[in-house]
Parts: sequence; structure tokens; C-alpha cells
Amino acid sequence: MATQPRRYGDGLGQGANSVLGKTRLILEAFALDDVHLSLTELSRRTGISKASVHRLAQELLDWGMLERSGQEYRLGMRAFELGSRVPRFRVLRDAARPFMESLHFTTKEVVLLYVPDGLDLLCLEKIASGPEAAKPSRIARRVPLYCTSGGRAILAYSPASFVEEVLTSELVRLTPSTIVAPGLLVEQLKRVRVNHYATETEEVVQGYCSVSVPIFSNSEFLVGALSIVVPTFRADVPKLARALLATSGRLSRSTLLN
Repeated sequence: MATQPRRYGDGLGQGANSVLGKTRLILEAFALDDVHLSLTELSRRTGISKASVHRLAQELLDWGMLERSGQEYRLGMRAFELGSRVPRFRVLRDAARPFMESLHFTTKEVVLLYVPDGLDLLCLEKIASGPEAAKPSRIARRVPLYCTSGGRAILAYSPASFVEEVLTSELVRLTPSTIVAPGLLVEQLKRVRVNHYATETEEVVQGYCSVSVPIFSNSEFLVGALSIVVPTFRADVPKLARALLATSGRLSRSTLLN
């Protein structure tokens, strides 16, 4: 499905008219599945004239934030390099990866590390092998908090004001199974606090379910969620939950998180 053009400057206010605002629109025009975008498509998605996009793209090429691929553009290695320097995410990813690898070895399932970002979850790391590596979840993918097990694991231990903000936002069905009734979601969060893990079944991708647990530092600061995604037909939720809880406990006690 084609990416819809955004209204020019949507969400940027008066900042949309600045060079920085226009640069942000260009960089954010690239969706997760995009490899290359033409000048025409960048102009369509950002609402910026082709002449302005071309001029700014030249500067981004010089900076390394964009690369040229024939007559099209793609995100450059400089963007990856800068993103990898974010200390909060880098420390958590480095701390979690050995535990995720052990969990994957034990369960033979896809293991994901999520962090909250606004009203979304951002996939920070993924451990998978064989055909499972190509399954829906991927690093840098964004998914809503309300319909994901990782999001519910985080919301269950978040301030009431933030939970209310999420539940009063637009709750969109990603599949026919997605729960969008705020009352039902509140009950889900209560269940998470009792069981200490969250679940969802085919609410994000049909044919798959997930189990998640929150990750805390030793100071009891909520830092993210650890998830396992598995085809629905072979999901053993209690077994996966036990493995996740044991792993999150060891991770929370890790000196790298404290």
C-alpha cells in the first residue's frame, strides 16, 4: 500500500518553514519498507516543492544522511551511525542481547526487545534464525502500545495519566482481532499486573501471537519489554511466559542496567 502524503509541516507548526523542519520531513518520508525514493515521491510525501527537496537532498548527500541510487535516494550510513550512538538504547540493547540469545536458544522462537517511544513501541533488537528471521517483526519497526503484548506489559506499570492518554487516542484495528475497546484494554492491563506477563493473539499480524514481560532496572525503573513472537498454532503461553519471566529477572539484575 502506498504511503499517504502528509500535509506539509504536519506536526511541526511554524518550524515546518525552517531548513531543519524541511530536512526532518525529508528524512522521515522514508518508511521502514522503503529502499529508494525518487525526488518526485519525496516531494509528494513531504509536501515540499521538488526544487527545495533537490537542494536539501544535495546537502544531505554531502552529510551522508542520504545516498544516491541512480536517480533515487536512500537513507545513508550516517543516519545509522548516529542512531547507534543513542546511549539509552545502546546500553539496554547491549545488556539485553546475551539474555535474548540464551532465550532464543532455549525456546527456538523469535525474541524481541522493545522500548516505548511516545504512543508506540520501537523494536530495538531481534534474535531469530532460519526462516523465522524473515517473519513480520523487525528492528526499527513501530507498533502501537495498546494492541501489542509488549505495549501492554509496559502500560500495566505506567502512570495512570499515560495509560489514559493512550486509551483516549485513536485506537485502530490492525486485524479483525485487534481489541480497541478501552474497557477491555483496562481489564487486560489488570490481568498483566496479576500474571506479570502480557499476551496478544493475532491482534497485530494474523497467524501470530506474542507474550511479553516488562524489563526493570534494579532501581525499579521501567526500561522496556522483552517479547517472544510465535505462530499461533504452536503457542504454549505458560511455557513462554515462564521463560520470559526468568530471563527478565536475570536481565534486571544485570550490572549493565544499574
